[in-house]
Amino acid sequence: MCTFGVRSKDAGAYDLGELDQALFLYLDGQDPSTVTQDQRQSGAGMRPPTLNIFPSQPMHVEPPSTKANTTNATGLVSSATGGSKRPSEPSMELANTRNDSAPVPEPAKAIKREGNRKGPTTSSSEQEGSKTPDPKTLRRLAQNREAARKSRLRKKAYVQQLESSRIKLTQLEQELQRARAQGVLLGGGGLLGEQGLPVGITNISSDAAFFDMEYARWLEEHHRLMCELRAAVQEHIPENELRLFVDNCLAHYDEMMNLKSMVAKTDVFHLVSGMWKTPAERCFMWMGGFRPSELIKIIVSQIEPLTEQQILGICGLQQSTQENEDALSQGHEALNQSLSDTIASESLSCPPNMANYMGQMAVAMNKLSTVEGFVRQADNLRHQTIHRLHQLLTTRQAARCLLAIAEYFHRLRALSSLWLARPRQE
Repeated sequence: MCTFGVRSKDAGAYDLGELDQALFLYLDGQDPSTVTQDQRQSGAGMRPPTLNIFPSQPMHVEPPSTKANTTNATGLVSSATGGSKRPSEPSMELANTRNDSAPVPEPAKAIKREGNRKGPTTSSSEQEGSKTPDPKTLRRLAQNREAARKSRLRKKAYVQQLESSRIKLTQLEQELQRARAQGVLLGGGGLLGEQGLPVGITNISSDAAFFDMEYARWLEEHHRLMCELRAAVQEHIPENELRLFVDNCLAHYDEMMNLKSMVAKTDVFHLVSGMWKTPAERCFMWMGGFRPSELIKIIVSQIEPLTEQQILGICGLQQSTQENEDALSQGHEALNQSLSDTIASESLSCPPNMANYMGQMAVAMNKLSTVEGFVRQADNLRHQTIHRLHQLLTTRQAARCLLAIAEYFHRLRALSSLWLARPRQE
């Protein structure tokens, strides 16, 4: 029984080895039946070879051979190599799985990554070196940056101007509403609008409205400066410190003259009409402002004592100022008379002759344009009078002079407020 078991095992092993060898011979192109018979005849007394499942050397590695190896041996080895690849694949996959589970460094990949990192840096530096701008390009870039900066500044200034204009318009509307609430009405037989005001008065120009708002702000600043100057005079501060307050007040008067000069170019009749002044101030209006000669008479008694030289200088200033006022007044009266004669030179029948009418209007417009020149000369005379007084007086006397002028006009404005607030008689 034991012998039969061994033989059955041997027979099974013989069959498996024969099958493996037949497979090798088939892959090599030989007839497996012929080789099998030869092997059986030559090895009748020998045990058939068994399949070497665990060879001493890998089956896919070709053993070292000499030049005397035949072609059949080489073919057998190559066939064995080709046929052994499939059985060895599971073992290789198992080895790869074990290798993957172990933390094995990857020097090749690390080197490759370092190369990739260094590559772009070198290329970028080369590009930067090759793209270095020349002085002309740098100058053009600087000019572009400067132009962009100026554009941003202009845009910011424009936005601020729009915002300030909006605020000024709001203030103007409030002033108009306040004036209407106080009952400021204009007499005369002109055409009246919806608010009971002449049509030409309700639709004032934007420049006139801007001037009215700026004048209101000027009055507020002027009141603040006068309060500071009055406090400085009462505290008897040194004259060199007091001079700073006096200079600030004179500069503030200069700002008013510049503002009037600007509006005279666009709407001179708004200055002449005196609608930007209070009613009591309009009683003393002379060509868009006060009479400087009358102002000298008022303040002389407020700045005493004066030296003899100062008295002579002030008297000479008053006389020259009066002469200039008379010359301007005569010129303005002559202009009014000439303007009236031009308009009435033809028949005043209605409807008029359009050809003659347009000719009259053209001549009248040319004469009317000289009004701006009269207003400018009157403002210059006022400006020169104030600065001339400052030169004739000491610093402390000039401070008292400015305070007296400010108080005089303040009382005129207070008189106007009292007049508007008086009780109405039914």
